[in-house]
Amino acid sequence: MELGIYTFVENTPLADTGEARSPEQRLKDMLEEVELADQAGLDVYAIGEHHRPEYLASSPPVLLAAAAARTSKIRLSSAVTVLGSEDPVRVFQQFATLDQLSGGRAEIMAGRGSFIESFPLFGYELNDYNELFAEKLDLLLALRESEKITWSGKHRAAIRDRGVYPRSMQNPIPVWVAVGGTPESAYRTGRLGLPMALAIIGGNPEQFVPMADLHRRGARDAGQPAPMLSINSHGFIAEDSRQARDDAFPAFKLTMDRIGRERGWSPMSRDQFDASCTLRGANAVGSPQEIIDKILHQHELFGHHRFLLQLTVGSIPHKKVLKAIELFGSKVAPEVRRETMVS
Repeated sequence: MELGIYTFVENTPLADTGEARSPEQRLKDMLEEVELADQAGLDVYAIGEHHRPEYLASSPPVLLAAAAARTSKIRLSSAVTVLGSEDPVRVFQQFATLDQLSGGRAEIMAGRGSFIESFPLFGYELNDYNELFAEKLDLLLALRESEKITWSGKHRAAIRDRGVYPRSMQNPIPVWVAVGGTPESAYRTGRLGLPMALAIIGGNPEQFVPMADLHRRGARDAGQPAPMLSINSHGFIAEDSRQARDDAFPAFKLTMDRIGRERGWSPMSRDQFDASCTLRGANAVGSPQEIIDKILHQHELFGHHRFLLQLTVGSIPHKKVLKAIELFGSKVAPEVRRETMVS
Protein backbone atom coordinates (compact mmCIF):
# COMPACT_ATOMS: atom_id res chain seq x y z
CA MET A 1 0.00 0.00 0.00
CA GLU A 2 1.11 3.56 -0.74
CA LEU A 3 1.06 5.90 2.23
CA GLY A 4 1.22 9.67 2.33
CA ILE A 5 0.02 12.92 3.80
CA TYR A 6 -1.96 15.86 2.53
CA THR A 7 -2.41 19.42 3.69
CA PHE A 8 -4.32 22.62 2.96
CA VAL A 9 -1.39 24.61 4.42
CA GLU A 10 -3.71 25.88 7.15
CA ASN A 11 -2.57 28.85 9.17
CA THR A 12 -5.02 29.13 12.06
CA PRO A 13 -4.00 30.24 15.57
CA LEU A 14 -1.87 27.74 17.48
CA ALA A 15 -3.44 26.46 20.68
CA ASP A 16 -0.35 27.13 22.80
CA THR A 17 0.12 30.76 21.73
CA GLY A 18 -3.25 31.84 20.35
CA GLU A 19 -1.43 33.35 17.37
CA ALA A 20 -0.97 32.30 13.76
CA ARG A 21 2.42 32.10 12.09
CA SER A 22 3.39 34.56 9.40
CA PRO A 23 2.59 33.24 5.90
CA GLU A 24 6.32 33.15 5.19
CA GLN A 25 7.02 30.99 8.23
CA ARG A 26 4.08 28.65 7.56
CA LEU A 27 5.30 28.04 4.01
CA LYS A 28 8.84 27.38 5.25
CA ASP A 29 7.37 24.87 7.71
CA MET A 30 5.41 23.20 4.90
CA LEU A 31 8.57 22.71 2.86
CA GLU A 32 10.31 21.20 5.87
CA GLU A 33 7.36 18.84 6.30
CA VAL A 34 7.44 17.58 2.72
CA GLU A 35 11.23 17.23 2.83
CA LEU A 36 10.96 15.08 5.94
CA ALA A 37 8.11 13.03 4.42
CA ASP A 38 10.41 12.27 1.47
CA GLN A 39 13.30 11.32 3.75
CA ALA A 40 10.98 9.18 5.90
CA GLY A 41 10.03 7.09 2.87
CA LEU A 42 6.41 8.14 2.49
CA ASP A 43 4.98 7.75 -1.00
CA VAL A 44 2.79 10.84 -1.56
CA TYR A 45 2.58 14.48 -0.49
CA ALA A 46 -0.53 16.33 -1.62
CA ILE A 47 -1.78 19.92 -1.29
CA GLY A 48 -5.44 20.92 -1.53
CA GLU A 49 -6.58 24.07 -3.31
CA HIS A 50 -8.44 26.58 -1.11
CA HIS A 51 -9.30 30.27 -1.40
CA ARG A 52 -9.99 31.18 2.23
CA PRO A 53 -8.03 33.32 4.68
CA GLU A 54 -7.11 30.42 6.97
CA TYR A 55 -5.31 28.51 4.19
CA LEU A 56 -2.21 29.33 2.13
CA ALA A 57 -2.90 26.86 -0.67
CA SER A 58 -4.63 28.86 -3.39
CA SER A 59 -1.94 27.71 -5.86
CA PRO A 60 -0.89 24.08 -5.18
CA PRO A 61 1.24 23.73 -8.36
CA VAL A 62 3.50 26.58 -7.20
CA LEU A 63 3.93 25.01 -3.75
CA LEU A 64 4.47 21.56 -5.24
CA ALA A 65 7.13 22.92 -7.59
CA ALA A 66 8.98 24.28 -4.56
CA ALA A 67 8.58 20.87 -2.93
CA ALA A 68 9.97 19.18 -6.04
CA ALA A 69 13.23 21.06 -5.59
CA ARG A 70 13.53 19.81 -1.99
CA THR A 71 12.64 16.15 -2.58
CA SER A 72 13.73 13.24 -4.76
CA LYS A 73 11.28 10.33 -4.51
CA ILE A 74 7.91 11.31 -3.05
CA ARG A 75 5.00 11.75 -5.46
CA LEU A 76 3.52 15.26 -5.57
CA SER A 77 -0.21 15.71 -6.00
CA SER A 78 -3.05 18.17 -5.58
CA ALA A 79 -5.76 17.24 -3.06
CA VAL A 80 -7.80 18.57 -4.71
CA THR A 81 -7.65 20.76 -7.78
CA VAL A 82 -11.09 22.43 -7.85
CA LEU A 83 -11.53 21.62 -11.51
CA GLY A 84 -14.95 23.25 -11.95
CA SER A 85 -13.48 26.73 -11.40
CA GLU A 86 -10.17 26.09 -13.19
CA ASP A 87 -9.15 26.14 -16.84
CA PRO A 88 -8.17 22.53 -17.66
CA VAL A 89 -5.59 23.74 -20.18
CA ARG A 90 -3.76 25.67 -17.45
CA VAL A 91 -4.14 22.77 -15.03
CA PHE A 92 -2.55 20.42 -17.53
CA GLN A 93 0.27 22.84 -18.34
CA GLN A 94 1.04 23.51 -14.68
CA PHE A 95 1.14 19.86 -13.69
CA ALA A 96 3.00 18.82 -16.85
CA THR A 97 5.63 21.41 -15.92
CA LEU A 98 5.70 20.06 -12.36
CA ASP A 99 6.07 16.56 -13.77
CA GLN A 100 9.13 17.60 -15.76
CA LEU A 101 10.63 19.47 -12.79
CA SER A 102 10.14 16.52 -10.47
CA GLY A 103 11.33 13.81 -12.82
CA GLY A 104 7.90 12.27 -13.36
CA ARG A 105 6.42 12.50 -9.84
CA ALA A 106 3.36 14.73 -10.43
CA GLU A 107 -0.29 13.74 -10.10
CA ILE A 108 -3.58 15.61 -10.45
CA MET A 109 -6.38 14.90 -8.00
CA ALA A 110 -9.46 16.57 -9.45
CA GLY A 111 -12.57 17.28 -7.41
CA ARG A 112 -15.55 19.54 -6.98
CA GLY A 113 -14.07 21.04 -3.79
CA SER A 114 -15.41 21.20 -0.25
CA PHE A 115 -15.82 25.01 -0.33
CA ILE A 116 -17.38 27.27 -2.96
CA GLU A 117 -15.28 30.46 -2.78
CA SER A 118 -13.43 29.79 -6.03
CA PHE A 119 -16.59 29.81 -8.16
CA PRO A 120 -17.66 33.46 -7.69
CA LEU A 121 -13.97 34.45 -7.47
CA PHE A 122 -13.33 33.19 -11.00
CA GLY A 123 -16.72 34.11 -12.43
CA TYR A 124 -18.57 30.78 -12.44
CA GLU A 125 -22.18 30.12 -11.47
CA LEU A 126 -22.82 27.70 -8.62
CA ASN A 127 -25.91 26.49 -10.47
CA ASP A 128 -23.47 24.94 -12.96
CA TYR A 129 -21.43 23.22 -10.21
CA ASN A 130 -21.80 19.60 -11.38
CA GLU A 131 -21.95 20.36 -15.09
CA LEU A 132 -18.75 22.40 -14.91
CA PHE A 133 -16.85 19.56 -13.30
CA ALA A 134 -18.02 16.91 -15.77
CA GLU A 135 -17.23 19.05 -18.81
CA LYS A 136 -13.82 20.16 -17.56
CA LEU A 137 -12.82 16.65 -16.56
CA ASP A 138 -13.63 15.57 -20.12
CA LEU A 139 -11.32 18.29 -21.45
CA LEU A 140 -8.53 17.47 -18.99
CA LEU A 141 -8.57 13.80 -19.99
CA ALA A 142 -8.50 14.76 -23.67
CA LEU A 143 -5.52 17.05 -23.06
CA ARG A 144 -3.40 14.33 -21.53
CA GLU A 145 -4.16 11.94 -24.40
CA SER A 146 -3.16 14.11 -27.34
CA GLU A 147 -0.60 16.82 -28.03
CA LYS A 148 -2.99 18.61 -30.38
CA ILE A 149 -6.63 18.88 -29.50
CA THR A 150 -9.95 19.88 -31.00
CA TRP A 151 -12.66 20.24 -28.38
CA SER A 152 -15.86 22.16 -27.70
CA GLY A 153 -18.17 22.49 -24.74
CA LYS A 154 -20.71 24.74 -23.08
CA HIS A 155 -18.65 26.54 -20.44
CA ARG A 156 -15.34 27.20 -22.21
CA ALA A 157 -14.30 28.55 -25.59
CA ALA A 158 -13.73 25.83 -28.16
CA ILE A 159 -10.23 24.65 -29.06
CA ARG A 160 -9.47 24.10 -32.74
CA ASP A 161 -6.45 21.92 -33.50
CA ARG A 162 -4.15 23.59 -30.97
CA GLY A 163 -1.08 22.12 -29.32
CA VAL A 164 -0.79 22.23 -25.54
CA TYR A 165 2.70 22.37 -24.04
CA PRO A 166 4.77 21.25 -22.27
CA ARG A 167 3.86 17.59 -22.30
CA SER A 168 4.22 15.61 -19.12
CA MET A 169 7.09 13.20 -18.56
CA GLN A 170 4.61 10.52 -17.51
CA ASN A 171 2.42 9.38 -20.38
CA PRO A 172 -0.27 9.80 -19.28
CA ILE A 173 0.11 11.90 -16.14
CA PRO A 174 -2.06 10.29 -13.41
CA VAL A 175 -5.46 11.89 -12.85
CA TRP A 176 -7.39 10.86 -9.73
CA VAL A 177 -10.95 11.91 -8.95
CA ALA A 178 -11.79 12.81 -5.35
CA VAL A 179 -15.28 11.79 -4.27
CA GLY A 180 -17.20 12.56 -1.09
CA GLY A 181 -20.54 10.84 -0.61
CA THR A 182 -22.08 10.92 -4.10
CA PRO A 183 -22.75 7.41 -5.49
CA GLU A 184 -23.11 8.68 -9.06
CA SER A 185 -19.62 10.19 -8.91
CA ALA A 186 -18.07 6.95 -7.69
CA TYR A 187 -19.71 4.92 -10.46
CA ARG A 188 -18.82 7.49 -13.17
CA THR A 189 -15.19 7.57 -12.02
CA GLY A 190 -15.02 3.80 -12.34
CA ARG A 191 -16.57 3.86 -15.82
CA LEU A 192 -13.87 6.32 -16.88
CA GLY A 193 -11.24 3.91 -15.60
CA LEU A 194 -9.87 6.54 -13.22
CA PRO A 195 -8.50 5.99 -9.72
CA MET A 196 -10.71 7.39 -6.95
CA ALA A 197 -9.83 9.13 -3.69
CA LEU A 198 -12.59 8.58 -1.15
CA ALA A 199 -12.65 11.15 1.63
CA ILE A 200 -13.78 9.71 4.97
CA ILE A 201 -13.84 12.58 7.45
CA GLY A 202 -16.94 11.72 9.47
CA GLY A 203 -19.27 8.91 10.39
CA ASN A 204 -18.38 5.23 10.28
CA PRO A 205 -15.99 4.12 7.50
CA GLU A 206 -18.11 1.01 6.95
CA GLN A 207 -20.83 3.29 5.57
CA PHE A 208 -18.55 4.13 2.63
CA VAL A 209 -17.98 0.56 1.44
CA PRO A 210 -20.82 0.86 -1.15
CA MET A 211 -18.94 3.79 -2.71
CA ALA A 212 -15.89 1.61 -3.29
CA ASP A 213 -18.12 -1.14 -4.66
CA LEU A 214 -19.76 1.32 -7.09
CA HIS A 215 -16.35 2.48 -8.28
CA ARG A 216 -15.34 -1.08 -9.09
CA ARG A 217 -18.74 -1.82 -10.66
CA GLY A 218 -18.46 1.20 -12.93
CA ALA A 219 -15.10 -0.02 -14.18
CA ARG A 220 -16.40 -3.54 -14.67
CA ASP A 221 -19.47 -2.35 -16.59
CA ALA A 222 -17.19 -0.38 -18.93
CA GLY A 223 -14.88 -3.34 -19.45
CA GLN A 224 -12.11 -1.63 -17.49
CA PRO A 225 -9.77 -3.22 -14.93
CA ALA A 226 -10.47 -2.18 -11.35
CA PRO A 227 -8.76 1.22 -10.84
CA MET A 228 -6.79 2.20 -7.76
CA LEU A 229 -8.59 3.44 -4.65
CA SER A 230 -7.29 5.83 -2.00
CA ILE A 231 -8.81 6.45 1.42
CA ASN A 232 -8.17 10.01 2.63
CA SER A 233 -8.70 10.74 6.33
CA HIS A 234 -8.08 13.30 9.05
CA GLY A 235 -5.61 12.29 11.73
CA PHE A 236 -2.53 12.77 13.87
CA ILE A 237 0.18 10.55 15.36
CA ALA A 238 2.15 10.78 18.62
CA GLU A 239 4.06 8.29 20.74
CA ASP A 240 0.94 7.40 22.73
CA SER A 241 -2.79 7.71 22.28
CA ARG A 242 -3.46 10.35 24.93
CA GLN A 243 -0.71 12.62 23.65
CA ALA A 244 -1.97 12.33 20.06
CA ARG A 245 -5.52 13.24 21.04
CA ASP A 246 -4.45 16.04 23.37
CA ASP A 247 -2.27 17.53 20.61
CA ALA A 248 -4.88 17.20 17.88
CA PHE A 249 -8.14 18.10 19.62
CA PRO A 250 -7.70 21.88 20.02
CA ALA A 251 -6.80 22.30 16.34
CA PHE A 252 -9.55 19.94 15.17
CA LYS A 253 -12.15 21.70 17.30
CA LEU A 254 -11.18 25.18 16.13
CA THR A 255 -11.37 24.11 12.49
CA MET A 256 -14.48 21.95 12.62
CA ASP A 257 -16.41 24.41 14.80
CA ARG A 258 -15.62 27.23 12.36
CA ILE A 259 -16.88 25.16 9.44
CA GLY A 260 -19.81 24.02 11.57
CA ARG A 261 -20.94 27.58 12.15
CA GLU A 262 -21.14 28.01 8.38
CA ARG A 263 -22.95 24.73 7.77
CA GLY A 264 -25.16 24.41 10.84
CA TRP A 265 -23.23 21.74 12.74
CA SER A 266 -23.07 21.58 16.52
CA PRO A 267 -19.74 22.37 18.22
CA MET A 268 -17.40 19.38 18.60
CA SER A 269 -17.08 17.97 22.13
CA ARG A 270 -14.05 16.08 23.41
CA ASP A 271 -16.18 12.95 23.84
CA GLN A 272 -17.26 13.14 20.20
CA PHE A 273 -13.68 13.62 19.10
CA ASP A 274 -12.41 10.70 21.17
CA ALA A 275 -15.17 8.48 19.78
CA SER A 276 -14.13 9.39 16.23
CA CYS A 277 -10.60 8.20 17.02
CA THR A 278 -11.59 4.64 17.94
CA LEU A 279 -10.99 1.74 15.55
CA ARG A 280 -14.33 2.15 13.76
CA GLY A 281 -14.33 5.95 13.81
CA ALA A 282 -13.39 8.26 10.95
CA ASN A 283 -10.33 9.99 12.43
CA ALA A 284 -6.91 8.31 12.45
CA VAL A 285 -5.59 9.87 15.65
CA GLY A 286 -3.46 7.88 18.06
CA SER A 287 -0.25 5.97 18.65
CA PRO A 288 1.59 4.32 15.75
CA GLN A 289 0.04 0.95 16.60
CA GLU A 290 -3.45 2.44 16.67
CA ILE A 291 -2.90 3.99 13.25
CA ILE A 292 -1.60 0.67 11.92
CA ASP A 293 -4.66 -1.11 13.29
CA LYS A 294 -7.03 1.45 11.79
CA ILE A 295 -5.45 1.37 8.33
CA LEU A 296 -5.46 -2.43 8.29
CA HIS A 297 -9.07 -2.53 9.53
CA GLN A 298 -10.08 -0.24 6.69
CA HIS A 299 -8.05 -2.29 4.22
CA GLU A 300 -10.20 -5.27 5.12
CA LEU A 301 -13.25 -3.15 4.27
CA PHE A 302 -12.05 -1.44 1.09
CA GLY A 303 -9.02 -3.31 -0.25
CA HIS A 304 -7.59 0.12 -1.09
CA HIS A 305 -4.18 0.79 -2.62
CA ARG A 306 -3.34 4.13 -0.98
CA PHE A 307 -3.97 5.87 2.34
CA LEU A 308 -3.49 9.63 2.75
CA LEU A 309 -3.59 11.31 6.13
CA GLN A 310 -4.31 15.00 6.74
CA LEU A 311 -2.07 15.55 9.74
CA THR A 312 -2.88 19.22 10.25
CA VAL A 313 -6.64 19.72 10.57
CA GLY A 314 -6.03 23.16 11.98
CA SER A 315 -2.62 24.31 13.19
CA ILE A 316 -0.52 22.04 15.40
CA PRO A 317 2.97 23.08 16.58
CA HIS A 318 5.49 22.43 13.83
CA LYS A 319 7.81 20.23 15.92
CA LYS A 320 4.90 17.94 16.78
CA VAL A 321 3.91 17.71 13.11
CA LEU A 322 7.48 16.73 12.20
CA LYS A 323 7.42 14.06 14.90
CA ALA A 324 4.12 12.73 13.52
CA ILE A 325 5.62 12.49 10.04
CA GLU A 326 8.67 10.68 11.40
CA LEU A 327 6.44 8.18 13.24
CA PHE A 328 4.29 7.66 10.15
CA GLY A 329 7.34 6.87 8.04
CA SER A 330 9.39 4.87 10.54
CA LYS A 331 6.76 2.89 12.48
CA VAL A 332 3.42 2.91 10.66
CA ALA A 333 4.43 2.61 7.01
CA PRO A 334 6.73 -0.46 7.24
CA GLU A 335 4.17 -2.50 9.17
CA VAL A 336 1.24 -1.53 6.93
CA ARG A 337 3.23 -2.30 3.80
CA ARG A 338 4.28 -5.67 5.17
CA GLU A 339 0.73 -6.63 6.11
CA THR A 340 -0.81 -5.50 2.80
CA MET A 341 1.92 -6.81 0.51
CA VAL A 342 0.54 -8.99 -2.29
CA SER A 343 2.61 -12.14 -2.66
